Amino acid sequence: MNPSAFLAGLTMGLSLIVAIGAQNAFVLRQGVRHEHVFAVCLACALSDALLIAAGVAGFARIVAVLPWLDPAMRYGGALFLAWYGGRSLLSALRSAGALDAGTGSVPSGLGPVLLACLAITWLNPHVYLDTVVLLGSVSTQFQGSTAAFAAGAMTGSFLFFFSLGYGATQLRPVFARPWAWRVLEGVIAVVMWAIALRLVLGA
Repeated sequence: MNPSAFLAGLTMGLSLIVAIGAQNAFVLRQGVRHEHVFAVCLACALSDALLIAAGVAGFARIVAVLPWLDPAMRYGGALFLAWYGGRSLLSALRSAGALDAGTGSVPSGLGPVLLACLAITWLNPHVYLDTVVLLGSVSTQFQGSTAAFAAGAMTGSFLFFFSLGYGATQLRPVFARPWAWRVLEGVIAVVMWAIALRLVLGA
């Protein structure tokens, strides 16, 4: 394995994924709630790995010959993110007891949580732009070492998501305070709506 190609993939993968987005906000929320953290982190990291592999394998070319994919993903993703943002806002406006991040909160089932996680991941066209298109394009600079580049980018995804998810669990004492939980849910709502608006406007 080419160490320089691996390091380039790791560095670029981390630089793209660190930006605040819907997926990261969702992982942060689950980490704070200490709810299905491993499953959520694994789902996000594996999804990234599949998309990176597709990009490095040349799947980005398919997007160019299927122009209907772009508007379908943009509007479908915007609709889902707008709905999820509204859900977060309602959660922020509920009573103090319902917003307790501790044992008082009612946990969500693994199935619904994973479905929401996968929808936020796969319905966001920006994910495809970063992983399939951008990383796929950059990988062509490492002829003969594209596998090492992809492995580095995938490693970056696993490191980031598990660090974010389990790092957030350390914030539980802070988010045991209802006002802090309200702020988090409010921020998530704003992030979701901002991304949905950018999708609709085609930014």
